[in-house]
Amino acid sequence: MAIVDPEVAAAAAAKPVSASHGLTRRAIYLHGSLAIPLAIYGYPLAIWLPAHYGASLGSLALVGTLLMLARFTDVFTDPLMGEISDRGRTRFGRRKPYMVLGAPCLMISSWFLFVPPDSAGVLYLLCWLTAFFASATMIQIPFRAWGAELSADYHVRSRITAAREFFVLSGLLLAAAVPMVVEIVADGGAVSEVFVSMWRDMIGAFSGDIMNRVPSDRSALTGPVLFWLAITIIVLVPLLTALVVTTVKEPPPAARERVPVIEGFKHMWRNGPMRRVLLIAFFVIAGESLRNAVSLFFIRDIVGIPTIGAAYFLYFVAGIAAIPFWLWMGKKVGKHRAFLGTLGFVSFVSAANLLLGYGDYLAFFCLFLLKGFAFGGLQFLPLAMLADVIDVDSARSGGRRAGAYFAVIGLSEKLAAAIFTGVALNIVGLLGYQAMGGASASAEEGVLALRLVYCLGPIALYSLAVPLIWSYPLTPERHARLRARLERRSARLAAAKAADS
Repeated sequence: MAIVDPEVAAAAAAKPVSASHGLTRRAIYLHGSLAIPLAIYGYPLAIWLPAHYGASLGSLALVGTLLMLARFTDVFTDPLMGEISDRGRTRFGRRKPYMVLGAPCLMISSWFLFVPPDSAGVLYLLCWLTAFFASATMIQIPFRAWGAELSADYHVRSRITAAREFFVLSGLLLAAAVPMVVEIVADGGAVSEVFVSMWRDMIGAFSGDIMNRVPSDRSALTGPVLFWLAITIIVLVPLLTALVVTTVKEPPPAARERVPVIEGFKHMWRNGPMRRVLLIAFFVIAGESLRNAVSLFFIRDIVGIPTIGAAYFLYFVAGIAAIPFWLWMGKKVGKHRAFLGTLGFVSFVSAANLLLGYGDYLAFFCLFLLKGFAFGGLQFLPLAMLADVIDVDSARSGGRRAGAYFAVIGLSEKLAAAIFTGVALNIVGLLGYQAMGGASASAEEGVLALRLVYCLGPIALYSLAVPLIWSYPLTPERHARLRARLERRSARLAAAKAADS
């Protein structure tokens, strides 16, 4: 990896690297707050939407295929948005205008996607999915790129990413709270009684037949859940977008902001750590998406948990509580080593779910909370690694192209989510699993496929990422030397500019 010259070590020792542009903790947290609504829409898309449209359209496999088709539009929109936000120069900044424009688009598409009319069919779902994904791209790509540019320091970037992922988990917590409340008030509070009884019986001797008290048609809750999640998104997106763009400043322009497109992609392709992070993110998101696509069915029908929203609420509470641990671990042993440990831990927990049967509530919740604890590491460590990888490009191209990089990594993540959500739903659907009737109305092959996809599918995909993480080259020490090189070059350019003037 040709990123270090002979003079770098001396420069690093002579001058500490800061380049934070006067960044305050307040600015870090204000910027990260926009992640709340951007996280909320991901939860229903992965968990509730397939079940709702699978029931109305009568085919999980069809819904999975439509999700894949709509996601493939990101092949064009993500790189385009990255290039536009990298090259755009307005009096309001490079990133902010596109976020402001994307907010109303996301609000409208969320409503029509999550609250469909009774007559909604295949074309309706495909069109609004496509509009929804394009709207999310308009906000998310500039938002992530802006976050990568807030600081150049290795550990400050970890704090920025951790702060943003704290808000991601907060958004997911809020997203899980909405269906939990819907479940509790449904059927005159019957679900609430079930939840209380379930915990009482788990704490006691597991006495009583809990599932005889569960409302029979739990699949009917998907419509109200999606309605209130749409309302939540419509309220929070404009409020937090306005807060961020009016209170947080974009960093000053670099010496060379614009790099020709062809030259830029050549630098990106030659960036070894970038290729590695791209593949790592793809395999990890693929594993998570495979699990998430069938998560509702496994929790509701295989284990028999009556309160899906409450289960995910506790899951995301564990994720938020674990962020300081993963931040400390990344600083202690390096981000890539901490990430490797996270994957090993999650794989063990995932495999243990294979032993669960109907009614194993306590065991399920213990494993689910352990998985939630690891979720924080899965969320922020790869993105923190990517922010460092962008410095390799800056050292070679002389530009600052975080938008292009986050567009590519975003595209990789979205394609992984689309492909493996579709794969999971097609596997279980084609083998006879029924979204409406549950396990009792499904073929044995479909039930077995659901178990294997949920428990072992993610492990198979994680294993492909392990060798790439094991030999990851951009360690904290190498990154410090790289930053020293960039600081020296910036100083030379500033001096030359001053001399010319």
